[in-house]
Amino acid sequence: MKPAPFDYYAPETLEDAVALLEKLEDDDVEAKILAGGQSLMPMLSLRMARPEALVDLGKIKSLDYIREEGGNISIGAMTSKRAVEDSALIREKQPLLHAATLHIGHRQIRNQGTVGGSFAHADPAAEYGAIAQALGMEMVVVGPDGERVVVADDFYISFLTADIDSTEVLTEVRAPVMAAGTGWAFQEICRRQGDLAIAGTAVTLRLENGNCTDVVIAVFGVNAIAARLGDAEQLLNGKAPSEALFREAGRVASAELDEPISDVHASGEYRRDLVATLVRRCLLEAVERVG
Repeated sequence: MKPAPFDYYAPETLEDAVALLEKLEDDDVEAKILAGGQSLMPMLSLRMARPEALVDLGKIKSLDYIREEGGNISIGAMTSKRAVEDSALIREKQPLLHAATLHIGHRQIRNQGTVGGSFAHADPAAEYGAIAQALGMEMVVVGPDGERVVVADDFYISFLTADIDSTEVLTEVRAPVMAAGTGWAFQEICRRQGDLAIAGTAVTLRLENGNCTDVVIAVFGVNAIAARLGDAEQLLNGKAPSEALFREAGRVASAELDEPISDVHASGEYRRDLVATLVRRCLLEAVERVG
């Protein structure tokens, strides 16, 4: 199929993009932002999305950067995933984000797809949603009323829905530098390498006096949004790591899921089983990294 007709705009500055989005809103024109297009273009071709206008951010070079600032790694929204993959700064100081990036699609997709586009698209089966939750990331959004910062817990609202108004642009995401002594792991299950995940898990933890502490478990691909599993985290905190404990944590994590998705790829019950297995595996891997 071919996309439905639409008007195309390519502003060269962030200010022009925001002003254009505001004007289109005032004119009652439905607009979509194009930020790489690796998710949006297929939806346009299948006519799952039929905006009247596309606003392409590709010419806004000020949104393409990776830098360390005040304990955070700040990434411009128009930075390609390939740039994240190749970044020594991210690989060394935020390896969980780096590992998740390597699971996204294929190299050609990472060449063209952008960081901001992926976070804003809010696909529950995409890797970055879980990373946002696991790391407590911040999203910087700019609109006619200025800039606001949204934490990950508040950013994702529902399936393919993030806290971005029709006149706003996601300009930056911020991930904290990983503290020394932090163990981490990222695993997912998909039908083929590069496919969206049927289920996936991201874990971080620390060891204090031989016991688990600061445990974070985030899952994706199983509900309408990626989410932390607080019951499983609470079970682990303050206890010595062991195979038996991690197996129990997987069982608790699985039970904690609220009506996991059933679709053509997998049933909800199968996704529960995958989460139990992935949580156990990730916890073992994270503890090994601390050691």
